[in-house]
Amino acid sequence: MTAQPVYPPPGPVAVIPHTIGAIGDALTGEKRLAFYAEVLATEEHAVPAVMRRWWMTAMLNSAPDAERSRADTQAGRNLVSVDQFLDRVDGTAL
Repeated sequence: MTAQPVYPPPGPVAVIPHTIGAIGDALTGEKRLAFYAEVLATEEHAVPAVMRRWWMTAMLNSAPDAERSRADTQAGRNLVSVDQFLDRVDGTAL
């Protein structure tokens, strides 16, 4: 008999294209509005840096159960050490 996880690990997160439209589409609500406002207010030479920062936010928000994970972290629930995390990910510990 082999042990199976209670919840299977999520699959890979789809990569959001590094375009203004794709980043904006991946954000919601106030974050989307803030992104477009910042892109429009930024000088042309600085737009790539703004896009990189917001792209990272969009990617983090697209991770499965991202909201639940943040809520658990803020509440101090379901926390694991780095060693436990590494064991879960690839079976190696530091």
